[in-house]
Amino acid sequence: MLNHSESLDRVFQALADGTRRDIVERLVSGPASVSQLAQPLAMSLPAVMQHLQVLEACGLVRSEKVGRVRTCRIEPQVLRMAEEWIARRRTSWEQRLDRLDDLLAEKPSEQGSTS
Repeated sequence: MLNHSESLDRVFQALADGTRRDIVERLVSGPASVSQLAQPLAMSLPAVMQHLQVLEACGLVRSEKVGRVRTCRIEPQVLRMAEEWIARRRTSWEQRLDRLDDLLAEKPSEQGSTS
């Protein structure tokens, strides 16, 4: 089993491609067959399948074949893992920007009092 950092790396590598992000966005609305996912995309069905394989390899998407139809669905806990990583970074960035804002707000009054 991959460790947390390697899993996260694979998720972000998968999401680095716009087509795969489009597929994920579609699957957030609910399960869809491969042909439904391929319909709005300007590429062949085998190309869509390759994108789905990348998404499945990182765990973002699961598929199930019933008869001749392969249905894909999002794995919300994997998507949540990436979202939580971003949220933790955002909190840190916002705190740093708040401190910078405070420092910049203090500068004019310090310069004015020493003149």
